[in-house]
Amino acid sequence: MNENLALTETTYYILLSLYKPQHGYGIMQQAEELSKGRIRLAAGTLYGALNTMCEKGWITLLPVEEGSRKKEYKITGRGVSILKSEIERLRELVYNGDLIVGGEK
Repeated sequence: MNENLALTETTYYILLSLYKPQHGYGIMQQAEELSKGRIRLAAGTLYGALNTMCEKGWITLLPVEEGSRKKEYKITGRGVSILKSEIERLRELVYNGDLIVGGEK
């Protein structure tokens, strides 16, 4: 899969949420807060996305404490690179939109 493709808004906010290690519920809360409520992740959607991002090497599952059921995840260097590429792509979109549309309101 080409990793230069645009990220979905959900993937973007999950990666942003994982700049600091978090468990699933924390990711859900932060993604909803950052997106001003546009992103509301169901558990199945979130864990499916987390598994996919782990397989791609974008995030990693941190060691689980013995007896704990909480799984914490963290973005990897590769994930940071993907996220930074997406931020640059989004900046280009805004720049070009402003260039064409200008200050129209």
